[in-house]
Amino acid sequence: MALKASALKVGDTHSERVVENLSRTQIVQYAGVSGDYNPLHTDEVYTTQVAGYPSVFAHGMLTMGLTGKMLTRYVGDGRLTKFGVRFTNQVWPGDTLDTKATVTGLREENGQHLADLTLSTTNQDGKEVVAGSATARIDP
Repeated sequence: MALKASALKVGDTHSERVVENLSRTQIVQYAGVSGDYNPLHTDEVYTTQVAGYPSVFAHGMLTMGLTGKMLTRYVGDGRLTKFGVRFTNQVWPGDTLDTKATVTGLREENGQHLADLTLSTTNQDGKEVVAGSATARIDP
């Protein structure tokens, strides 16, 4: 169901848990789907002994995809006109991620009603891993 301008106000928020206890299997599955086989995401020995990280970690685009999953559920299919993020921290196996969208503006442009949103995805420790923004078409 699409959002309606008449039911929204600046400051409204929507939150959703997008993954609980992210597994290494999910990270490797994403590598397969995306074609991004960078060993930092799939090879524990390389990642720890060569690159010096404590473990493999999730692709930034996996985290963006999880953020987008919440966003699409919130605004409705085919409603996004803009979606962009910054990756602010790494996501590790075992992390649980929650995403929050906040309405920052409601406007009309070229006959369309639009909602501007800020996005924040945080891990179980409250550390932000993705910051972003989006614009979505909404019903009057």
